[in-house]
Amino acid sequence: MSLKFSHITLLLLCISSCKEQNKDHTVEQPNSIENKIENTKFQFIIDSSDVKGSVVIYDLKKDIFYSNDFDWANQGRLPASTFKIANSIIGLETGVIKSDSTIFKWNGEDRWLDIWEQNLALKDAFQYSCVPCYQEVASKINPERMNTYVEKLHYGDLHIDSLNIRNFWLEGTSRINQMQQIAFLKRFYGNKLPISKRTKDIVQKIMIIDTEKNYTLSGKTGLTIRREKFNGWFVGYIEVADNTYLFATNLEPLSSDINMNEFSKKRKSITLLALRKMDIIK
Repeated sequence: MSLKFSHITLLLLCISSCKEQNKDHTVEQPNSIENKIENTKFQFIIDSSDVKGSVVIYDLKKDIFYSNDFDWANQGRLPASTFKIANSIIGLETGVIKSDSTIFKWNGEDRWLDIWEQNLALKDAFQYSCVPCYQEVASKINPERMNTYVEKLHYGDLHIDSLNIRNFWLEGTSRINQMQQIAFLKRFYGNKLPISKRTKDIVQKIMIIDTEKNYTLSGKTGLTIRREKFNGWFVGYIEVADNTYLFATNLEPLSSDINMNEFSKKRKSITLLALRKMDIIK
């Protein structure tokens, strides 16, 4: 897909010019977690990829977390497009998104990616990470309902009002950390969220990325740029024959002189390498 550079510049200026404090803050954990194991193999993968950050993998059956850096994992960051998971849930629960056959119609305006310049079904809008599509969803949900549902879902520490309803997950002071991402996904996967089975089934379906012989990979990436710094997410879960593993990867490039496309690919590739190092997949 080809990038429209004039719109990239506009998007980056929009994202990086957010009105926020100049320091990151740690989002408070609802519960302390003792079942944590440091995995140095994850750190080797990260160091070999010219990035810094953390991979967290959670073994659902054993109730154990593995990571190279739990301190990083507890730092709150903008959710970026990982919020499309929650946004889809809330959209379906409120009726803003009618069903999995809902079509987001393109209004003919130029968009950041060519692939967004078409009518998109829900799964495609999610998979292509169509920002304008989900801005439309958030606007129709409205700030009051969005805040109500975010609290019901116990999703991070989000600050939502009428001024930022179209971009609170991309810029501003909303935060979620990797441990909270996994806690949210665990409740979603385990049918512990206060949502309908229909909503869960639809969102699970649109989250599927790869279906291989020995596993099914589901998840969502995210990317933000704040003060000229890239921050990338990949969150989700992988289902194998006898277990499910949840993951949350958060990365930043070591250098400001980076290729955005290459950095974006590393979110998934590093996560898959970590899963292979644990012999979860071959």
